[in-house]
Amino acid sequence: MSMDSSQMTMPMSDPNAWATAMNNLGMAPMTGQPLMSDFDSGLGMMTGIAPMNPMMPGLGYVPPPPLPQDLPIVKEIIHCQSCTLFPPNPHLPSPAMRERPPGCKTVFVGGLPENATEALIVEVFGQCGDIIAIRKSKKNFCHIRFTEEFNVDRALFLSGYRMRLGSSTDKKDTGRLHVDFAQARDDLYEWECRQRMFAREERHRRRMEEDRFRPPSPPLIVHYSDHECSQLGDKIKDEAAFAEAVRVLLTWVERGEVNRRNANNFYSMIQSSNSHIRQLMCQKATHEKEMEEAKDKFKSALSGILAQFEQIVSVFHAASKQKAWDHFSKAQRKNLDVWRKQAEEIRNMQNEELMGIRREEEMEMSDDDMEDTHNPDESGPVSQAEALKEENDSLRCQLDAYRNEVELLKQEQGKNQEHTPPQHSEEDTCRQQQLTFLQQALQGMQKQLLKMCEERKQREAEMEKTVEDKHQLESQVKSLKEGLQSLKTLTTHTPQVSNTHTQHMHTLQLVFKNSWGLKWNYNIGFVSLSHSSGIISAFLHVHPFGASIEYICSYLQQLNTKINTGEVDALLGRLPCTFRQELTGVGASLEKRWKFCGFEGIMIT
Repeated sequence: MSMDSSQMTMPMSDPNAWATAMNNLGMAPMTGQPLMSDFDSGLGMMTGIAPMNPMMPGLGYVPPPPLPQDLPIVKEIIHCQSCTLFPPNPHLPSPAMRERPPGCKTVFVGGLPENATEALIVEVFGQCGDIIAIRKSKKNFCHIRFTEEFNVDRALFLSGYRMRLGSSTDKKDTGRLHVDFAQARDDLYEWECRQRMFAREERHRRRMEEDRFRPPSPPLIVHYSDHECSQLGDKIKDEAAFAEAVRVLLTWVERGEVNRRNANNFYSMIQSSNSHIRQLMCQKATHEKEMEEAKDKFKSALSGILAQFEQIVSVFHAASKQKAWDHFSKAQRKNLDVWRKQAEEIRNMQNEELMGIRREEEMEMSDDDMEDTHNPDESGPVSQAEALKEENDSLRCQLDAYRNEVELLKQEQGKNQEHTPPQHSEEDTCRQQQLTFLQQALQGMQKQLLKMCEERKQREAEMEKTVEDKHQLESQVKSLKEGLQSLKTLTTHTPQVSNTHTQHMHTLQLVFKNSWGLKWNYNIGFVSLSHSSGIISAFLHVHPFGASIEYICSYLQQLNTKINTGEVDALLGRLPCTFRQELTGVGASLEKRWKFCGFEGIMIT
């Protein structure tokens, strides 16, 4: 709002009064200097520059932050051109205020002087902001509507001021202003329109967000027809269009398009989709190979990086030696020490990463070995039988597909013969050639299927034989275990005798038949020197690579804690025919081990 400089005059005796009033209206205070240093009293304005009112609409006023409640508000005298506003007594209580209506832009102003005019109201309250309308009553009050809501807060600051027109002391020229919120239908309507606009914008924003995060709708599926079915059969065989074709096939099957007339077509399409599994497995194998190559490449690159880290760390260690360390300054030594520590930390981190990769590879290799070595007697025939079954199933599926194609060709040939004249001899010959080729292929597949069935029967017979051999071996192992238990019982009941009569040999002959019908005689010699020798022989029998004397004593001490290592060693040395001591390992890993040799003489004979 444009204002003349004469409208906002300020007495020269108190130049900070207007600054204090503006501070209370929400403007930042200016301390240390007068508000207008270049003010010319004769002109009533700054030389060459019009005064800037902070409440002018063109300045883009932003509402100030709320003042603290405990900060006292100081009101000063405000001089206008036609009147003077005197502040209220600060010790008096503040007048009652009504609740602020939503979107309030209108204020109620009461207590106006009787001689107050609309121009005077515009002069006083025009400082608070642009005025849209003034509705003045004859009973010394009016309603003022501003353009912005924050202008109402400025107008409320003038509540309680005492107005005097000019220098008159007449009652008609004086009055105490009371400014309060007023409820207007225009304000409420504008506020509601603004709220509806905000709601529309929010709904639009939410809709845009939902549209952005909503998954795309699936493409349309064509309806089933013979033409579309033939095209779909070609697409399924194509690797690039396989995914889309399978999706269409799935939709047709779920819709219930399959019937007796087109069942063969659907079966051939399903067969084609099943044959695509081999391509997928080949792709998977190639990707796994690429992944392994990438792992090897990464490992080799990481090992090269680690070698360079080792070289850098060795450089720092060489620089830290006394010969070179004395020639560096203190700051240089400090930097070298810091760099060396950083290089060592990075080197250790990279070493840990490489060791982790190697451990993972070793664990994978161990898992593969466990899978390979687990049940070698059973996994071989079973896996072979499963492979044969899979091959038989695939051959049967291919045979069925060929049969369906032959039947379709026959049907098409019969239809063409019914509806076409007998002039198309070339087409008939081509179709007959196709039929002959398909019949030959069908015969070859049948022969191959018969061969596979015969091989499968042979494998099943071999597997049955191996199972019978396994049961025989299990029974023989059980008989061996029973013989060993009987020997243990004999050794426990035999009395202790002197060293000269202790070495008596008992022979146990075990005769059994293996899978080839041969007979093997095993004479098991057992020394009944004491109960401990029987336990040691049984213990070393299940340890074919031998065991150390400490390992044997730890096992015996679980049965009897009074057994000594020296006694066990002497006992084993007194029985050279049953126990033999050997040296295993190289260098620091050299170790003495005892082995059970009671069966060696029997096996040689």
